[in-house]
This record gives sequence, C-alpha cells and structure tokens, in this order.
Amino acid sequence: MTSPQVVVLDYGSGNVRSAVRALERAGATVELTADFSTALNAEGLVVPGVGAFASVADQLRAVGGHRLIGRRLAGGRPVLGICVGLQVLFENSVEFGRDDVPGLGEWPGTVELLPSNVVPHMGWNVVDVPDDSKLFAGIERERFYFVHSYAVQKWELPSPGDPLAVLKPPLVTWSEHGGRFVAAVENGPLSATQFHPEKSGDAGIQLLRNWLGTV
Repeated sequence: MTSPQVVVLDYGSGNVRSAVRALERAGATVELTADFSTALNAEGLVVPGVGAFASVADQLRAVGGHRLIGRRLAGGRPVLGICVGLQVLFENSVEFGRDDVPGLGEWPGTVELLPSNVVPHMGWNVVDVPDDSKLFAGIERERFYFVHSYAVQKWELPSPGDPLAVLKPPLVTWSEHGGRFVAAVENGPLSATQFHPEKSGDAGIQLLRNWLGTV
C-alpha cells in the first residue's frame, strides 16, 4: 500500500515539526507547507494550533486557511485539527476576557476558560469515547496529553441518541478538568482533538493511524 499524502498546514503556529514526525511514524508521507493548491489537493490536511485562539484564527485566515478548510470539507476531503486547531473550528472564544473572538464557525459553540483552580490543564488524562468512534478504535481506554486553559464545554449540535439527530451526527469525545469539556470531535471528513496526539506516545500514534485509515 502507498502512504497517504498528508499536508501539515504551515501558517505560523508552533509545534508543527513534531506533528510532521508523528504523522510520518504513523505511516503518512508528509509535506509541511502553506501553499493553498498543495494543501487543497492533499489526501489529508492537518491543522495544528499552539498559542492564543485569536492569533491562530488570524494566522489561518492570512493564508486562506478558512477557505481551504471549507473547500476541502465541501469535497469530502479529510481535515484533522489539533489543540487550538480544534478550538478555532468553533464559532467564537472569550479567551483573555475578550468578547466573542470569531472562529471559523464549522461548529456552534464557545471556547471558554476551564472551571478549575489549576490551569493550564497540563498532562495526561483519560477520555470518554462514544460508541462507533473510528479515531479511538482500539485505544478507548488510553490516556492522552493535554496542554490548554480554554475549551469548549457545551456541545450544541445533536448527538447520537438525540431525537433531533441527523442520520450521521457528530461523535463527541469528552474529558474532565474542573468540569467536562470536548476532547475530540468526529464529524464526517472533519475531525479534531483538544489533546496533542503527537505528544501522546503510542496511543497518539495509533490515533493518527486510525485517522489516516479514513483518508
């Protein structure tokens, strides 16, 4: 089998090299680039994110990342967001007391400060995985590595079992730090994790392999 061709979007965020290495270890052929055409036509696109929500959103828009993600999803081409790369897929953030900083709006919801006396949430944590998850197949009971102070704490779309759910509603994985927060989402071609799979050891590599299996 040939290796899946994956682009890690190089839009100015940190930590991209570790994402590249982890994807290569998982079996992908990886290119680090901000070239719109290359990223649009890759078999898979990974959007990492480190730092403040507003900065990541602005940097993504500066390289056309919002249009890139939208066009890939319209064509059913897989996209994986990591950490702040998950957060910016939601509608907005109130990070650092700013009111309603806009995200990319792929999902409704607000990124808010974790309700804990200890922030950031830094270290290994378990996750509550829904049935039928492809991302977490075989690693449902593993721990993953988190580094964040803000998170989405309310899921505002129907989930499996909800009478309002569509045919294939998003699968939402949760974790806890002072309260429940969204740890991962699987929504057709769009997936994202709040934790860092590239820092999560063998479990993180297996999650990336699972994602590559959908590419």
